[in-house]
Amino acid sequence: MGSDDGQRGWGLLDRAEVEGVLSGSFYSKSRSSRPPKDAAKPEHYKVICISMYTDDLKKLDDMVDTLKAKGLTKASRSALIRHALATVDLEKVPRGI
Repeated sequence: MGSDDGQRGWGLLDRAEVEGVLSGSFYSKSRSSRPPKDAAKPEHYKVICISMYTDDLKKLDDMVDTLKAKGLTKASRSALIRHALATVDLEKVPRGI
Protein backbone atom coordinates (compact mmCIF):
# COMPACT_ATOMS: atom_id res chain seq x y z
CA MET A 1 0.00 0.00 0.00
CA GLY A 2 1.28 3.42 -0.89
CA SER A 3 1.26 6.48 1.33
CA ASP A 4 -1.68 8.00 -0.58
CA ASP A 5 -4.09 5.06 -0.07
CA GLY A 6 -6.23 7.14 2.28
CA GLN A 7 -6.54 9.84 -0.40
CA ARG A 8 -7.47 7.54 -3.30
CA GLY A 9 -10.59 8.74 -5.11
CA TRP A 10 -10.60 12.30 -3.75
CA GLY A 11 -9.46 13.64 -7.12
CA LEU A 12 -12.87 12.64 -8.52
CA LEU A 13 -14.84 14.83 -6.13
CA ASP A 14 -14.80 18.58 -5.68
CA ARG A 15 -14.25 19.09 -1.92
CA ALA A 16 -16.27 22.35 -1.77
CA GLU A 17 -19.20 20.75 -3.55
CA VAL A 18 -19.18 17.71 -1.26
CA GLU A 19 -18.99 19.89 1.86
CA GLY A 20 -21.79 22.07 0.51
CA VAL A 21 -24.06 19.09 -0.04
CA LEU A 22 -23.29 17.59 3.36
CA SER A 23 -23.69 20.82 5.31
CA GLY A 24 -26.71 21.97 3.32
CA SER A 25 -28.79 18.82 3.44
CA PHE A 26 -27.21 15.95 5.34
CA TYR A 27 -26.12 17.77 8.50
CA SER A 28 -29.00 20.24 8.75
CA LYS A 29 -32.70 19.79 9.32
CA SER A 30 -34.88 19.94 6.28
CA ARG A 31 -37.05 23.01 6.00
CA SER A 32 -40.22 20.94 6.37
CA SER A 33 -39.17 19.59 9.80
CA ARG A 34 -38.50 23.03 11.29
CA PRO A 35 -41.33 24.69 13.19
CA PRO A 36 -42.38 28.11 11.93
CA LYS A 37 -40.51 30.95 13.63
CA ASP A 38 -43.78 32.36 14.98
CA ALA A 39 -44.92 29.01 16.43
CA ALA A 40 -45.91 29.31 20.08
CA LYS A 41 -43.75 27.33 22.49
CA PRO A 42 -45.63 25.16 24.97
CA GLU A 43 -45.89 26.76 28.38
CA HIS A 44 -47.18 23.75 30.34
CA TYR A 45 -43.83 21.96 30.36
CA LYS A 46 -40.11 22.53 29.86
CA VAL A 47 -37.36 20.18 28.79
CA ILE A 48 -34.62 20.19 31.42
CA CYS A 49 -31.36 18.41 32.08
CA ILE A 50 -30.56 16.96 35.50
CA SER A 51 -27.62 15.01 36.86
CA MET A 52 -28.18 11.64 38.49
CA TYR A 53 -25.82 9.06 39.88
CA THR A 54 -25.64 5.98 37.69
CA ASP A 55 -26.91 3.78 40.54
CA ASP A 56 -29.96 6.03 40.97
CA LEU A 57 -30.61 6.05 37.24
CA LYS A 58 -30.40 2.24 37.17
CA LYS A 59 -32.90 2.07 40.05
CA LEU A 60 -35.23 4.47 38.23
CA ASP A 61 -35.02 2.44 35.02
CA ASP A 62 -35.65 -0.80 36.95
CA MET A 63 -38.74 0.77 38.54
CA VAL A 64 -40.03 1.87 35.12
CA ASP A 65 -39.44 -1.64 33.76
CA THR A 66 -41.36 -3.11 36.71
CA LEU A 67 -44.29 -0.76 36.10
CA LYS A 68 -44.34 -1.63 32.40
CA ALA A 69 -44.29 -5.36 33.25
CA LYS A 70 -47.35 -4.72 35.42
CA GLY A 71 -49.16 -3.29 32.40
CA LEU A 72 -48.53 0.42 32.88
CA THR A 73 -47.40 0.87 29.29
CA LYS A 74 -47.05 4.66 29.57
CA ALA A 75 -44.59 4.42 32.47
CA SER A 76 -41.46 6.51 31.91
CA ARG A 77 -38.68 8.14 33.86
CA SER A 78 -40.39 11.52 33.80
CA ALA A 79 -43.80 10.07 34.73
CA LEU A 80 -42.32 8.27 37.71
CA ILE A 81 -40.46 11.39 38.85
CA ARG A 82 -43.68 13.44 38.52
CA HIS A 83 -45.50 10.85 40.65
CA ALA A 84 -42.75 10.98 43.27
CA LEU A 85 -42.96 14.78 43.37
CA ALA A 86 -46.72 14.63 43.85
CA THR A 87 -46.49 12.16 46.74
CA VAL A 88 -43.35 13.19 48.63
CA ASP A 89 -43.85 14.14 52.28
CA LEU A 90 -41.49 17.04 52.93
CA GLU A 91 -41.65 16.36 56.68
CA LYS A 92 -40.01 12.98 56.07
CA VAL A 93 -37.13 14.24 53.90
CA PRO A 94 -33.88 13.68 55.83
CA ARG A 95 -31.46 16.50 56.55
CA GLY A 96 -28.39 16.64 54.40
CA ILE A 97 -29.91 15.55 51.10
